[in-house]
Amino acid sequence: MKYLSVSDIAKLWNMSERSVRNYCATGKIPDAFLTGKTWNIPENAVKPDRKNKHTDKPKTLSDILKFEMNNKIKGGIYHKIQIDLTYNSNYIEGSKLTHDQTRYIYETNTIGIEKNTVNVDDILETVNHFKCIDLIIDKANYELSERLIKNLHFILKNGTKSSSNERFAVGDYKKYPNIVGDMETVRPENVAQEMKKLLKDYNKTKTKNLTEILDFHYHFEAIHPFQDGNGRVGRLIMFKECLKNNIVPFIIDDEIKLFYYRGLKEWENEKGYLIDTCLCAQDKFKSFLDYFKIDYQKIN
Repeated sequence: MKYLSVSDIAKLWNMSERSVRNYCATGKIPDAFLTGKTWNIPENAVKPDRKNKHTDKPKTLSDILKFEMNNKIKGGIYHKIQIDLTYNSNYIEGSKLTHDQTRYIYETNTIGIEKNTVNVDDILETVNHFKCIDLIIDKANYELSERLIKNLHFILKNGTKSSSNERFAVGDYKKYPNIVGDMETVRPENVAQEMKKLLKDYNKTKTKNLTEILDFHYHFEAIHPFQDGNGRVGRLIMFKECLKNNIVPFIIDDEIKLFYYRGLKEWENEKGYLIDTCLCAQDKFKSFLDYFKIDYQKIN
């Protein structure tokens, strides 16, 4: 898809650049996104109706998150997700940062360390994960693609020790075999082919249910396409796909980590383990939605 600048759209719609930027910031132009400080607007974007002087309230969780992200709203559901999803996804992969430290990094862009030492990569991957969440919110309604998946991996690992090591192929598929626990994964020379097949099969249907999203997650983790970071990228994809399909998303925290791992290991024999674990996580996420008065009854 081709994207136009604010200036191009202003001329096309015969209006001020300021008004176009305001439409973008308030979410009135679907799929418009920022690159740095520059708005990129789909060439087929439709001019919003100016008769309604009041900004319509976002209707879906995806809309709400995009609105809060673009308007830099603090203390809302977007703020909560940034901290909780980042902390939990990093923590179960071995990060030593606490929830408070994660929150502090997000809210102040600084880190307060007293006595304990902290791995620099833990800090970098925390900041990078915040950016990954912005990307999945921005691209929530896009079809899942190799480009997006690789981009998530590149953002997550950018600047870390891995990024300076050719062995890790940051932003690209793995070059060396790896394992998950005691399970072998797809060999490097077959990853590209398997990922293309997985995405082709997954994208055959436009609307997905929770089971289909979890099935993709299982096969993604079984392929284990990257040298490192597969779990976090996989969970980001699940969150994005829940938003796209208007399904209540969920966060895998340390309390259910072992059930989550069991669910993945037993998926082909008993899908109920992983489904029940994620439904439990959904219930916890619904408590967040209740707190912020977001009606999840309109979400599957």
